[in-house]
Amino acid sequence: MLIGYARISTDDQNLALQHDALTAAGCEKVYEDRISGARAERPGLALALEVARAGDTLAVWRLDRLGRSLKDLIALAERLERQKVGLRSLKEALDTASSGGRLIFHMFGALAEFERDLIRERTRAGLTAARARGRLGGRPKLLTPEKRKLAVQLYRAKEHSIAEICRLMGISKPTLYSYLAEAGG
Repeated sequence: MLIGYARISTDDQNLALQHDALTAAGCEKVYEDRISGARAERPGLALALEVARAGDTLAVWRLDRLGRSLKDLIALAERLERQKVGLRSLKEALDTASSGGRLIFHMFGALAEFERDLIRERTRAGLTAARARGRLGGRPKLLTPEKRKLAVQLYRAKEHSIAEICRLMGISKPTLYSYLAEAGG
């Protein structure tokens, strides 16, 4: 039996592309996760692995949908091999049923990890360069420093409820609490 697994990292992404490709490839059942691949707990993948029996094949749209690191992918491939379950990646045209497929699996995994490391390094370099130019990043404060002080004073005066202060200032409770923490309580 061909079992499909699809994963997206954010709610902005859509599973339809992966689901359609896996169904077209002949998957009888497709298990899904809407969670980062870096997270260890992926209930959809766990269920797909639980359902898989010797002779079955787990299919994914791309290898990066299965794991975020080469170590993770290799561990999963070894687990599948122990269960006598094959692994097929549609985009990379890879099938671990053959020794050539296993070799290509390891090469693609290494290249994917290398690409992620490059992206991470570029991101860090960009953030460092931005900080050097005085850019701190993050979301800008909703209130000016004077209005933040006023919100803290209103809180400390204990004449208004937290909900009233938030409504008056046009902020949420967590924002008020962050302003209080910033002011030292």
